[in-house]
Amino acid sequence: MPASPSIEAFFDEATNTISYLVADPVTGDAAVIDPVLDFDLASGQADVRSAERILASAAEHGWRIVMALETHAHADHLSAAPYIKAKTGAVIGIGEHIRDVQKIFRPIFAFDALKSDGSDFDRLFSDGEQFMIGGLTVEVMHVPGHTPADIAYRIGDVAFVGDTLFMPDFGTAHADFPGGDARQLYRSIRRVLSLVDETRLFLCHDYKAPGRTDYAWETTVGEQRRSSVHVHDGVSEDEFVAMREARDATLDVPKLLLPAIQVNVRAGRFPEAEANGVRYLKIPIKACFAD
Repeated sequence: MPASPSIEAFFDEATNTISYLVADPVTGDAAVIDPVLDFDLASGQADVRSAERILASAAEHGWRIVMALETHAHADHLSAAPYIKAKTGAVIGIGEHIRDVQKIFRPIFAFDALKSDGSDFDRLFSDGEQFMIGGLTVEVMHVPGHTPADIAYRIGDVAFVGDTLFMPDFGTAHADFPGGDARQLYRSIRRVLSLVDETRLFLCHDYKAPGRTDYAWETTVGEQRRSSVHVHDGVSEDEFVAMREARDATLDVPKLLLPAIQVNVRAGRFPEAEANGVRYLKIPIKACFAD
């Protein structure tokens, strides 16, 4: 019988992000999915308390973290993958279409030094590829739409779907970021929802839908198909696209978008320090007045 993963979730309320520690309890090998670096935008202060919680839990269980996996280049939090790697030697992995995201944002931030071949990451995964975490077989599903590079990690009857889906009472993710596409997102979601109804889906974010008092991040394919407010069975592609594009036009930009993208397209690394030893992030200005 295939090994079943041990799963521990870590919720970061500051960014509404859920990171996961996923382990093979037989071999003790583990991976961290979507680790958060704590970052205060007002002060520019970064720290690793969230990552340390994950590392402490792994140590308590006697698990060896061998991989730090990203579902995509996040726009709402900075990645702690480099810190996880520095402390454990973990390999940093992401979908191969991160190259497309790097090419999109390289001119936006005038990142002349940014490599757009994905080589800042240790592993680039392709659709349908399989790899191992101890005795756990992980299958990669390319699920673009939120960004061109989104992937889901499927382990048997479990799938970590990143931002592709939210809880059924909240719906689905933005599709209006550069490279996003609502039609692609619908098709990716339908692919995820073609898995058996009992498949457990672990989400990257929760914002508590109106009327719900607790945060939640686990659902199932069957629950999504029956009751998702955006993509339950019977919602057509055209209906979804019209809804998603209209909704996106009303939503605010994530407050950490600019720092997060600059860091996360580099596998979580900050730009090199300037001559004064300080690292800087850029803010593109869209001026509404003439000089």
